[in-house]
Amino acid sequence: STPGRTLFPYTTLFRSGEEGIQSAINHQPDIILMDVVMPEINGFQATRQITRNPATCHIPVVIISTKGQETDRVWGKRQGAKDYLTKPITETQLLDVIQTVMG
Repeated sequence: STPGRTLFPYTTLFRSGEEGIQSAINHQPDIILMDVVMPEINGFQATRQITRNPATCHIPVVIISTKGQETDRVWGKRQGAKDYLTKPITETQLLDVIQTVMG
């Protein structure tokens, strides 16, 4: 598989949960914005692996998804997500959550 595509100097986009997990281990990002619907490993599974791995558990994960049911939100947080946003979101919402999570 190909490595993630850099969108901004410090932002990288991955096509699968597995790529994201490996990048988190290798690059130790400040925060992870996670979608739920992805090939191979879904966002809930990737969040669980990242937040329960001693090498990456300190990295906050925020799930951003079209899956807006309360059960999805609860499940995402049970997997270790610091917050859960339902698409579409505004730039202000995103920046507020990033500020809160990174505190």
